[in-house]
Amino acid sequence: MHILLMGPPGAGKGTQAANLVKEFTISHISTGDMFRAAIKAGTELGKQAKACIDAGNLVPDEITIGIVRERLSQDDCKKGFILDGFPRTVEQADALTEILSDLGLKLKSVLDVNVPSADLVERAVGRRICKSCGATYHIKFNPSKVEGVCDECGGELFQRPDDTEETMKNRLSVYDAQTKPLIDYYTKAGLYVEVDGRQEIGKVFADIVDILKD
Repeated sequence: MHILLMGPPGAGKGTQAANLVKEFTISHISTGDMFRAAIKAGTELGKQAKACIDAGNLVPDEITIGIVRERLSQDDCKKGFILDGFPRTVEQADALTEILSDLGLKLKSVLDVNVPSADLVERAVGRRICKSCGATYHIKFNPSKVEGVCDECGGELFQRPDDTEETMKNRLSVYDAQTKPLIDYYTKAGLYVEVDGRQEIGKVFADIVDILKD
């Protein structure tokens, strides 16, 4: 089962991906993971990516696409994967289509965990994270028992510097501009399915499983 997972920042893709990995025993592959693995392995593309990152530059498409090809060529991907964070442009989507064709693989579905921007801003601004253990809370939807104190370890809760209304709105604006063409691309390919990410986490997961088992 080969799945492409889409969704705006804060929509809960990470949570759903982790649940899907357990449900279907497949690999979760994110762009960040691929870069780190290629750099750690010391591949030629990994070295090129590291040079770009160390210089504070964006990794060019040709390097990113090469690293994706390297990762998807590995044996665990034959059984299945959840691809997260790639593609981000139509050009990258074309490259992915070519890579999968070359490897004899085929996407089953492109799932978009969709949440309205206003809800995502509220989610981000209210998020609090434990400095000690990394546990995540929300002042409205999932508050700690004692304000500012982690239920798990008693650590101090803090708000990430990028969890502000202005930053989140900017991130969502960039995401919308990037992904609208991808939605059209995968709709034409008959693969695009939108999932209501406003629901309770378990209901979102149940909906995704139903789609994939259909």
